[in-house]
Amino acid sequence: MKQKIEQISTPKLLRYFLVGIISVLLILSLYYGSSFAPGSRKSDEAASRRYGSDPVFGGSSRYGYRADLLKDESRLLEFPKTIPICDLKYSELIPCLDRILNYQLKLKVNLSLMEHYERHCPPPERRYNCLIPPPVGYKIPIRWPASRDEVWKANIPHTHLAKEKQDQHWMVVDGDKIKFPGGGTHFHDGADKYIIGLAQMLKFPDDKLHNGGNIRNVLDVGCGVASFGAYLLPLDIIAMSLAPNDVHENQIQFALERGIPSTLGVLGTKRLPYPSRSFELAHCSRCRIDWLQRDGILLLELDRVLRPGGYFAYSSPEAYEKDPENLRIWNAMSNLLKRMCWRVAAKKGQTVIWAKPVSNSCYFKREPGTQPPLCSSGDDPDATWNVLMKACISPYSTKMHKEKGSGLVPWPRRLTAASPRLEEIGVSPEEFHEDSRIWNFRVIEYWELMKILVEKNFIRNVMDMNSNLGGFAAALKDKDVWLMNVAPVNMSARLKIIYDRGLIGTVHDWCESFSTYPRTYDLLHAWMVFSEIEERGCSAEDLLIDMDRILRPHGIVIIRDKASIVQYIEKLLVALRWDLFKALVEPRNDALSAGEERVLVVRKKLWKWNAPVVTM
Repeated sequence: MKQKIEQISTPKLLRYFLVGIISVLLILSLYYGSSFAPGSRKSDEAASRRYGSDPVFGGSSRYGYRADLLKDESRLLEFPKTIPICDLKYSELIPCLDRILNYQLKLKVNLSLMEHYERHCPPPERRYNCLIPPPVGYKIPIRWPASRDEVWKANIPHTHLAKEKQDQHWMVVDGDKIKFPGGGTHFHDGADKYIIGLAQMLKFPDDKLHNGGNIRNVLDVGCGVASFGAYLLPLDIIAMSLAPNDVHENQIQFALERGIPSTLGVLGTKRLPYPSRSFELAHCSRCRIDWLQRDGILLLELDRVLRPGGYFAYSSPEAYEKDPENLRIWNAMSNLLKRMCWRVAAKKGQTVIWAKPVSNSCYFKREPGTQPPLCSSGDDPDATWNVLMKACISPYSTKMHKEKGSGLVPWPRRLTAASPRLEEIGVSPEEFHEDSRIWNFRVIEYWELMKILVEKNFIRNVMDMNSNLGGFAAALKDKDVWLMNVAPVNMSARLKIIYDRGLIGTVHDWCESFSTYPRTYDLLHAWMVFSEIEERGCSAEDLLIDMDRILRPHGIVIIRDKASIVQYIEKLLVALRWDLFKALVEPRNDALSAGEERVLVVRKKLWKWNAPVVTM
């Protein structure tokens, strides 16, 4: 009997054991399939340290975004149920400017050439597949125009710049806010007075630096917290304030939090992502750049982006100190610029202003063999994406040379005027004006959809992810916003038209992460962007996660694309936490429509890092 009982009980125990194992596995699969446990974050991080991989859930391209998936409803089970949250230490992550990653990947970069401040994007297996959390205590940003002068300290919890630059009046900590008096390294008494001084040096009418609308686009190199650019805005001058993610690593983050046009970038080895002849004025106030290195290649890069007759305002010890070292630099720099056919337009106190020639005539009169040489006829001065700088002078086109200028009308008329360079991209003035008309109508429709969302001054920092001819930005001319117009790499030739309209922008490949801080923009507009990256085999999920990274909490996303693509993205909104508001409409067809389109307008939630993971 005992043996019989054992024979009977052994199968039962085995069945119970198997059922138990299956139950545990089922629970675990449900747990890890429907949400990401806090414990898994730690173990993943430990594995990251052990094997040198990023703390990422799921490896490379996660959800297999393919057109056939959109066509087959039965495969919608492949949609992710959750998107994990990154560790809080990544709250300021810029994936393509991550020097820790560069070190881990053992990239060989030349520090003296600033290559470590240039873009180095992670390979697919090292991409961050998680949502970037806001810092502890994050608040919805102070709104423009008050934000020009103060921001919440909790949003950018860094006060070292306030201590380091306190004698220069960059910024001061005041309770729970950081305030910006408007000072700078060379304008302690305020950027506004400094700007008036520049206008007086150039003898512009009424001491206004805009010079009757002829100075509109400015490049501010080594901009600090962008107070120079902030005080240009009342003059209807827009500056691309540029600085690297260096020892003053949060300076651009402060500028963007203030609502001032600015971007991360460096004069290193590659061309700046701007077309030739984009700016009327370049500015450097104690920017600590060695302009003489590599045969003056950095000054030649400024020469490339300046318009005919453009100015370079330079405030630095070399301009006024008389010690041997500063005199040596001044003499060498003056000699180089003379060979580049620049002239001193004005010099006073700490500042010198040079001016470029308005035509090629001076270049043709130089002695044979004069350095730097003219660039070859095969060089495209507008090619910028991952293009190395060249130590040569970019001559003007035949048309610019004959006209002795850019041919642009003053601001604000240039916003709606057809650019003389339209013919270079094969667009007629009639097509340009029709494009503007269509975008005026589209923006009216967008704002009608968003009317219950848009409070006064809620939207300040805006990005158009596929800027085309700048019609979307031009249609926002009556709103107190600034636009970062982004030309995808396959449409980069059109960025020159953006600048000729008196707008600013950059070139970018949306298969990679955008170089800006998290929580930068209030509004992202993506017109046919997902269709473009789909054709190139890139991941829509990677792009959505990066859009979430750069979008502020309560920020708005407008996606206009093919109906099938918008339908796919709609399935991901809850996982992205973009479900505070949603509107989906079928827009009217127009000359820019690509078949059956949909417009999706969504709003991002404000959530905390320790909030429970949202499931679908």
